[in-house]
Amino acid sequence: MIEKRNFYINGKWVAPSKAHDFKVIDPSTEDPCAVISLGSEADTNAAVAAAKSALPGWMATPVEDRIALVEKLIGIYQTRTEDLAQAMSMEMGAPIDMARSQQVGAGSWHLTEFVNAAKGFAFERPLGDHAPNDRIIYEAVGVAALITPWNWPMNQVTLKVGAAAIAGCTMVLKPSEQSPLNAMVFAEMMDEAGFPPGVFNLVNGDGVGVGSQLSAHPDVDMVSFTGSTRAGTAISKSAADTLKKVHLELGGKGANVVFADADEKAVKRGVLHMMNNTGQSCNAPSRMLVQRPIYDQAVETAAEVASKVSVGPAREEGRHIGPVVNELQWGKIQDLIQKGIDEGARLVAGGTGRPEGLNKGYYVRPTVFADANNQMTVAREEIFGPVLTMIPFDTEEEAVEIANDTPYGLTNYVQTQDGERANRMARGLRSGMVEMNGKARSAGSPFGGMKQSGNGREGGVWGLEDFLEVKAVGGWTAG
Repeated sequence: MIEKRNFYINGKWVAPSKAHDFKVIDPSTEDPCAVISLGSEADTNAAVAAAKSALPGWMATPVEDRIALVEKLIGIYQTRTEDLAQAMSMEMGAPIDMARSQQVGAGSWHLTEFVNAAKGFAFERPLGDHAPNDRIIYEAVGVAALITPWNWPMNQVTLKVGAAAIAGCTMVLKPSEQSPLNAMVFAEMMDEAGFPPGVFNLVNGDGVGVGSQLSAHPDVDMVSFTGSTRAGTAISKSAADTLKKVHLELGGKGANVVFADADEKAVKRGVLHMMNNTGQSCNAPSRMLVQRPIYDQAVETAAEVASKVSVGPAREEGRHIGPVVNELQWGKIQDLIQKGIDEGARLVAGGTGRPEGLNKGYYVRPTVFADANNQMTVAREEIFGPVLTMIPFDTEEEAVEIANDTPYGLTNYVQTQDGERANRMARGLRSGMVEMNGKARSAGSPFGGMKQSGNGREGGVWGLEDFLEVKAVGGWTAG
């Protein structure tokens, strides 16, 4: 079994202040695969103190030098891709091929985009032609607590660390205790790249412990959190006492609106998107709204596609989906599937229990409900598993009403060949992101939501700006 008990604080790997072992479970087997330590308040304090001490020097480091270190990190990242993939596959259940491509690839993608964005970003700029002696300066928020989830680990670590580092923030990373190993590999890369001591620190822990300590810490200037809406609410309340800047990327219940004129692959594409990463994505298109003229055919297609999605161990190569992350999630998903049945949604694929032939491991049957309405539990709660809920609609106005009738507002999807209607939908849907006809957002596009899906944006210029304060200066001496 892997033993990774130390934390990375002030440029060194250090033992925890007191023993608090935590077993990391391989969800494919339900067996422990590693032992880490959960930090105590002394560990949190040490990491924050290191970040606070390093802040003045890191803020004063020319931005070109900060960018160069991130570029060096990208090169090192490319040499450790297999280590990252193996870690994520084992600890959170991403099939190894998917871990190598999507999970690992997301990290290098985001770091590269931050470098590109920063090279075109004016950290000091004139206010305008009318004010020759005024300057606008963008400077680091300060010490940033970065709290990341288990479902897309490297995606979220790099979205936060890359932006914070270039912005001039120093940081303390608390990865999910469910998937900490990849973050520890990343810490090794930060060390190899030569970031000054204290700029980047890592302390493992759970939300109740290290997470709460960071969000309430008086020397932490900002909390950037990705996870559940419930936890985001708690962090906001805790951070309010010290008026920290808080960035939240939370849950979602995305609507995928399929009009009668959608392309022939729209339904299949939506089902496979929903099942990707075993449904463990906040931006998953978990509600498929289908216009009535094609609804019956869409249900038939969705059931057929879901029934052909294979499920298997994360360590095996291939285009299957893996287990969900842990027993708690597995039980929650089973309860919600049963709730869908009990409330009268029509089960057309999957259902409760493990897939045939898999008697151990947190495997879930790819499931599709039809004939649901938007008041059913499966249409309102974020299930975070491979479960799709299908709802019929008649008119464009009804589709918008149903799609927006949710406390969440992260990503919505539209499938139609009518360009004017697509654009109307994009404007009418209350979400931070809208993707249409299978076209994903491009490099540098901001990621984030509205309503209970959070606040702030990650990625590209917007991601940098989230870690920057705006300083207005009058009486600047030009030249």
